[in-house]
Amino acid sequence: MAPHAVVQAVIDLSAGAIGGAACVFSGQPLDTAKVKMQTFPTLYRGFIHCITSTYKQVGIRGLYQGTSPALMANIAENSVLFMSYGFCQQVIRFTAGLHSDAVLSDMQKACAGSVASIFSSLVLCPTELVKCRLQAMYEMEASGKIARSQNSVWSVVKSIMKNEGPQGFFQGLTTTIAREVPGYFCFFGAYELCRSAFADYMKCEKDDIGVAPIVFSGGFGGACLWLVVYPMDCVKSRIQVMSMTGKQGGFFKTFMTIARTEGIRALYSGLTPTLVRTFPANGALFLGYEVSRKVMMKQFDC
Repeated sequence: MAPHAVVQAVIDLSAGAIGGAACVFSGQPLDTAKVKMQTFPTLYRGFIHCITSTYKQVGIRGLYQGTSPALMANIAENSVLFMSYGFCQQVIRFTAGLHSDAVLSDMQKACAGSVASIFSSLVLCPTELVKCRLQAMYEMEASGKIARSQNSVWSVVKSIMKNEGPQGFFQGLTTTIAREVPGYFCFFGAYELCRSAFADYMKCEKDDIGVAPIVFSGGFGGACLWLVVYPMDCVKSRIQVMSMTGKQGGFFKTFMTIARTEGIRALYSGLTPTLVRTFPANGALFLGYEVSRKVMMKQFDC
């Protein structure tokens, strides 16, 4: 028996939260390296140099700067994302004239994921803003762009409220949405296509392909996402970090400034640690989501 729509939404939200937490714990040091390299592309020779330099400067805790807001960001984002993903699939079934239990094609699921990302962007942007600022705090202080300050979540939140007001938490929202919509089309599309390929090869249902194929499919989906949207993510990180120094230009102005003064290559700074991180992190995300959702859905089977 299919669960009630409200119960289904709670299951999707809970499974997304579990997946989001697994994603953070498996990939935070490489995410820190990504943000640092995006914001200061000339400061580090590569992601190994960035990680070792951060370790020497601040210790192991430097690689986990921003873990609390990252955890809040990923749990909030993925809870809303997967809850909206389930809802958007129903909308697609309705608009296509399909039964409420009809199986959607991989491309229809990709479209549902793309639309769902708009809702998740609204909760992701404020928490990711705090995370990015914490991750780049050492470099901002060392370069003299800001005065020394307390490197804690609460101090960053208070600073934003004091200097920029509530709207300051949404610095980079437009860029976040511009990144998420095409990115999650590729993310869910590649994930579902990869799962379908495994199911066809193994002659089984997509839900029964096992742990390793799910992890690989999640990593493959994440790699496709980042390859498509990375320049937009770089601009987003730059806007969110540099807005600490005062009013920061919007997406197009920041994009053109980076491209003109630093070159196109700067828009891809930090791509290597991102791609290295995406397989364990997004693999853990989908594994946590699929397994926990399956367990919860079993409670409603006849």
